[in-house]
Amino acid sequence: MPGSTHPGARTRDRNRWTVLVVLCVSLFLVAVDATVLHVAVPALSEDLRPSGIELLWIVDAYPLVCASLLILFGSLGDRIGRRRVLLLGYACFGAASALAALSTGPLPLILARALLGAGGAMIMPATLSILRQVFPDRRERALAIGVWSAVAAVGAAIGPLVGGALLEHFWWGAVFLVNVPLMALCLPVARLLVPESSGPGEGPFDVTGALCAAGGLFATILAVKRAGGGDLATPGTLLAAGLGALLLVAFVRRQRAAERPLLDLSAFARPAFGASAGCVVLTVLALVGLALVAAQYLQLVLGLSPLETGLRLLPLSVAAVAAGLLGSRLLPWLGPRRMVGGGFALTVLAVLLLTGLDAVDRPLLLCVGFVLLGFGLETTLFGAYESLLSDAPAGQAGGAAAVGETAYQFGAGIGIALLGSVMNALYGPAVRAADGVPRAEAGAASHSLGEALTVADRLGGPAGEALRAAARDAFVHGMRLTLLASAALLVLGALVALRLPTSLGRNEAGAPANPPARPLLPSRVTRP
Repeated sequence: MPGSTHPGARTRDRNRWTVLVVLCVSLFLVAVDATVLHVAVPALSEDLRPSGIELLWIVDAYPLVCASLLILFGSLGDRIGRRRVLLLGYACFGAASALAALSTGPLPLILARALLGAGGAMIMPATLSILRQVFPDRRERALAIGVWSAVAAVGAAIGPLVGGALLEHFWWGAVFLVNVPLMALCLPVARLLVPESSGPGEGPFDVTGALCAAGGLFATILAVKRAGGGDLATPGTLLAAGLGALLLVAFVRRQRAAERPLLDLSAFARPAFGASAGCVVLTVLALVGLALVAAQYLQLVLGLSPLETGLRLLPLSVAAVAAGLLGSRLLPWLGPRRMVGGGFALTVLAVLLLTGLDAVDRPLLLCVGFVLLGFGLETTLFGAYESLLSDAPAGQAGGAAAVGETAYQFGAGIGIALLGSVMNALYGPAVRAADGVPRAEAGAASHSLGEALTVADRLGGPAGEALRAAARDAFVHGMRLTLLASAALLVLGALVALRLPTSLGRNEAGAPANPPARPLLPSRVTRP
């Protein structure tokens, strides 16, 4: 009958939104786990007594392994089935969380964190590529991607708050153990509800190419992290950078010569795909600079507690969620170019506004700046991810999602190195020149604001007060110039956004903006 809806269609309609909920729950856990350990480091260090190198690897093993394996597992999902890789990721993430929580020494914890990174690398591109299949209508998919990106942003933002709340009542292992029951729940629910899908899968899987990509990304991001930590020209950094470049060049040459490459490098020549990936990198570059200073400023300069810091950051998270939900309505009206460019412009405005901060608490300025920041950043990331994923053929959704996530991780690594270096270059000399402070104590205090406050407490008296004031003033000055550097990166991002399509009429690959509500060949989609 006209106007009637088949019961099966209504069921599928309900199921795909349920699928979105399941995918977002697992993504939230992965995003939280990227930052939750930051607040647990003191308790963990007291219990396990790791060396400095071991502690560095405990923190960095997760993002390094996750970033290096994204392309491998994204392409593998296109080949053997995205749901299959997702379920394997759930199992891996849950098992690694239990191992991390029960670790009795630094080495088992490092290995568990690396296994967590592997699980995250399976889950993250799979969730986004499955959305590409479950929501074939571009406008519905825009809403789903808006929710997905908002969940990812909020998860990373509140990770330290979740960790702080757990540490109030439990031991440090609780920040990992909480993942286990949730992943155990996600496994059967996803097995029941999420449809299987894959690309054409013709020919053998390029194991050598996958290993080149994984090794090259691991070595390159490791070199970037070491450079950001101050080891700019050390043999270890140069060796990692050289090895990474060599492996990535080998990967690119192998993909160009392959009949069926793991990653279609020609996609980067298409404006919607290449510019979107570039916008993600530049957005995260700036975002990391802001995150680098925000938590330290709130806690060490203003003296707020972890809970008060989390509450001050809450407007940013709320604005990001609102932008994600509104994105699907704004995108058809503005088009990708104006939406991403407008997000960059709004973020630049927020950053410039936050340069007005100083050592005095200004809650209204912070709130307004964080609201504009959350809305602008999420608008930019939403528009870039949506354009990147919609431009890719359905059969290459996993690879496209992996490119987006790799761009995010790569931007984060470079951002820490670049903007961290700007902050250190301004902060260190100013602290070392503090009047009335012994040279040895001033040198130790120049490493970080937290260390400066510890040294000032130990010194006491006029020298301690002088060091405390000099360190806070130096940090605020460095923060302002770091924010200006972030603003310059965001302006560059707005220029890159000029290459994006102006409307949703057709993507750059020539596919309609609203494809028919059936699986797009040659992708294979089957029900459980």
